Amino acid sequence: MPTLKFAILDDYQGIAPPYFAHLESRIDITSFPKTLDPRDPVQHDALIQRLLPFDVILAMRERTPFAANTINALPNLKLLLTTGLRNLSLDLQAFSDRGVPVAGTEGRPPGVNSTVQHTWALILALARNVARDDAAVKQGRWQGSLGLSLSGRKLALLGLGKLGSQVGKIGIQSFGMEVIAWSANLTQEKADEQALAQGLPAGSFVVAGSKSEFFAQADIVSVHNVLSERSRGIVGAAELATMKSTAIIINTSRGPLIDETALLDALNAGQIRGAALDVFDPEPLPADSPWRTTPWGQDGRSEVLLTPHMGYGEEDLLRGWYKEVSENLERWLDGETLLRRLN
Repeated sequence: MPTLKFAILDDYQGIAPPYFAHLESRIDITSFPKTLDPRDPVQHDALIQRLLPFDVILAMRERTPFAANTINALPNLKLLLTTGLRNLSLDLQAFSDRGVPVAGTEGRPPGVNSTVQHTWALILALARNVARDDAAVKQGRWQGSLGLSLSGRKLALLGLGKLGSQVGKIGIQSFGMEVIAWSANLTQEKADEQALAQGLPAGSFVVAGSKSEFFAQADIVSVHNVLSERSRGIVGAAELATMKSTAIIINTSRGPLIDETALLDALNAGQIRGAALDVFDPEPLPADSPWRTTPWGQDGRSEVLLTPHMGYGEEDLLRGWYKEVSENLERWLDGETLLRRLN
């Protein structure tokens, strides 16, 4: 009988189990597809009780955070596995202090990043009213809305890293858009480097003169910042008030980058054309969340398009991650060196 216990967390689609089936004779495997939010004291207590017996835990990206108080409440924990190479919700120092190794995954399918593809899916779906028109046709109605042409519009990238620059490249090459960018430390020289890295000429990404100028000029704002205490709420009431009434905002990065109350107020007032959101705080969204319950696009409210954090929810990507985790777990069980160790 196996004595080690392995917990798979937050596998919403039930993808993971087949990748670990060959290890069932060596380790007890339990899946917990329902996320508990440890920031809520009641849920944190439930999480500890859930995970207390387990020697190995697999965390799916940042769905369940592991802060020091959580880590230190799990005396049986010997190994934490996570998907991806960067998981900012893990306190790596606390894991190290406990002597618990943390290892991630690396593989991504070749081509355009999954989150970049999803960003463009949201931009196009919101601009062309795809969800609204789909619902109308299925309910027996016909045309009732008009789409927004992207050609010649200003695509404003809040953050110009790898993902933001890929989004900008598509905007320029596929839709003939102008691309502006802004972040706290972004210079035109850095923007030109990103353009050249994407095979575009220098000057393709133009750095806005100021944050307020960036929001005022934008037709489409796409958020691509990394979440930190400095960037939390980087889009607030002042920024939303500066945007054109015809503008839309897209967030496939992290929910707390946008002040939720300010965005809800702006959208309820019809202050901008609309928003497409793939990320929230908390996740999953509570059933009574105003994002779920408000009749968006009616009575003067802005259009709102929502997806359940699917930017990285790509079949090949997630299956590849679970395959890598399975191989790493087997290495650990065999006493071999872990690959892609993070601490």
